[in-house]
Amino acid sequence: MPRPAPHRDETPGSGHESRPDQTPGRDEAIAFLYDRINYERTASVPYRSHQFKLERMRNLLDRLGNPHLDLPIIHVAGTKGKGSTAAFLSSMLTASGYRTGLYTSPHLERLEERFAIDGMACPSEELVKLVGEVRAAVEPLDRDALAHGRPDAQATYFELTTAVAFLYFRRQRVDAAVLEVGLGGRLDSTNVCQPRVAVITSISFDHTVQLGNTLAQIAGEKAGIIKPGLPVVSGVLDSEAADVIRARAVELNCPLHVLGQQFGFDFRPAASEPTGRSAGAAGEPGGAPVAGCLDYWESCLESFRLPGLRLGLLGRHQAANAAVAIAAFRQFDRNDSPPALAAIRQGLAAARCPARIEVVAHNPTIILDTAHNVASIAALVETLRDTFAPCRRTLLLAASRDKDIRGMLRLLLPHFDSVHLTRYRTNPRAAEPQWLARLAGELLAEMPGAAPRLHTWDDPQAAWLAARQQTAAHELLCVTGSFFLAGELRAWT
Repeated sequence: MPRPAPHRDETPGSGHESRPDQTPGRDEAIAFLYDRINYERTASVPYRSHQFKLERMRNLLDRLGNPHLDLPIIHVAGTKGKGSTAAFLSSMLTASGYRTGLYTSPHLERLEERFAIDGMACPSEELVKLVGEVRAAVEPLDRDALAHGRPDAQATYFELTTAVAFLYFRRQRVDAAVLEVGLGGRLDSTNVCQPRVAVITSISFDHTVQLGNTLAQIAGEKAGIIKPGLPVVSGVLDSEAADVIRARAVELNCPLHVLGQQFGFDFRPAASEPTGRSAGAAGEPGGAPVAGCLDYWESCLESFRLPGLRLGLLGRHQAANAAVAIAAFRQFDRNDSPPALAAIRQGLAAARCPARIEVVAHNPTIILDTAHNVASIAALVETLRDTFAPCRRTLLLAASRDKDIRGMLRLLLPHFDSVHLTRYRTNPRAAEPQWLARLAGELLAEMPGAAPRLHTWDDPQAAWLAARQQTAAHELLCVTGSFFLAGELRAWT
């Protein structure tokens, strides 16, 4: 007897399906999943309570034949960059001839996006079958939990989707599986796996209520994915957090590969490339922005270099994610043959990650981005400066109340001429547009050089239409603040 999920009419990425699908049985399968507690769409996440533990996940997987134990896995955690790093990894593995599974969260438009093989989302018909198998396995566990007076011990939405991923990847006989952590690491449902490589992309402040108020505490949760004796690749630069990662690796006798030490990169932005900024600059008709070029190196006994790597994702921060992905790939696949190195090049150039500074239209240039913390917003602002020509710029933003919205707006406001503030539909975590406007007004009073016009909208579609109408063909419109907003607006761009 599943519990009703709070806020059933949620936004994309957590319940809302923006594209109808008539596949027989799909509505019932989706309803079964969404009737579970879904911490992606609740106002609070009791991460440190007894509800977060791995025993329930292990019991469910045991009833499914432990599909996770058969998979060659790369496990990816981190505050920022884990989705992009996972995309780079998946693309390189596929280019190298591996049949590659990729499990990510949240989704933007359809649940099937979370389970991809070689870049293709799980077919709806297959999802229906997989959910049916997981349902048959979990219902006896649910009955047992209720019999013992513990309705809160029933499996959650994310646990069930993680089980679907493991089952799907085993059934499809993948040669490699890249798993993105949902929240934290130590108590995340994906952490039942035994990976070949553990990856921690970065540590910064986000989800502090759940993970801790210091970078060391947050790092401790992320370091929970490290397993004894297995290689660890870290892109963590903050010394406080890096010390925690290093101590955990030493404790578990794990080889540790750290960005800037055992491996690193040099980045040349698009403006320094022969085609220059004009290849995709705002105001230039046609073409896509040039992402820039990466020179990768390793400081091993015989120094290793891969120069001139083109990236499929925009921004200097993506060069760091790509370097971490290459280091992890080389721990998984120790092949230095010319075809193997060529596959790295091909995979990096072909990598795509929707709504990560994604240019979805030209004339005007429209950018869709999921930045939702200060570190991600800083990367967005840097990329807008480095990659796109100066022009009039419009911002469309919504954000969750539990984020550092003041810090996000402080970075964004000086770079836009017009700002439209809205909220996601029926999301309990969304900040009110009027509150956002008051906060923005307070910040602008401290910024004499910044004077964007502020607009508030209760309806995100109305905000989108107004912002789009206001943006001329030679100008730029950026949508950012959350996965939820990106998911809603993606269908309209």
